[in-house]
Amino acid sequence: MAHGHGHGAGGCCCGAEREEPPERRGLAWGLYLRIDRERLQCLNERREGSGARVFRAWEERGDRSQFVESDDDEVELLFNIPFTGNVKLKGIIVMGEDDDTHPSEMRLFKNIPHMSFDDAAREPDQMFSLNRDLTGELEYPTKIARFSNVCHLSIHISKNFGAETTKIFYIGLRGEWTEAYRHEVTICNYEAAANPADHKIDQIMPETHFIS
Repeated sequence: MAHGHGHGAGGCCCGAEREEPPERRGLAWGLYLRIDRERLQCLNERREGSGARVFRAWEERGDRSQFVESDDDEVELLFNIPFTGNVKLKGIIVMGEDDDTHPSEMRLFKNIPHMSFDDAAREPDQMFSLNRDLTGELEYPTKIARFSNVCHLSIHISKNFGAETTKIFYIGLRGEWTEAYRHEVTICNYEAAANPADHKIDQIMPETHFIS
């Protein structure tokens, strides 16, 4: 079992399998299925569309033909990840190469669509110092209270271990997903209602799908 400890704002990361049986581990990392692929962006990717391929099934994380690498002489990558609903994000895995191209710092931002590198200069919602992870075993736990209602996640890979470019093979996202359209219906109903008493929240409660 692999263990690692990140030093910095992110605290420690632990072997992702923990007490979970192997057959449940893939289910725990199923948030990639809830990404709006058509609007997913990766800034600074060398090959167009390659950033989207690192978000895939946990069982397929070892496919080293699928990766994203930053542009020449650029170490930063910025992923803009819109979800198809609201997400409670609980953990992240970042898997790289066994060399200095592996990311060494990750900064997370929630609900800022179409983020640019200029936008990423602001204070992140959470930051992690990353350890080298060649097998996709190290989970970095998020501050769940801060990431409990996320419709858009930005992942800023700001540093690596000293190489001229950064390479990532897999990013895993663990958490819960809730259908967004029911929230939107609730909001629209309240905005259009002449009498708010006519609209009770418990009649339009979202159905939560537990992925972990």
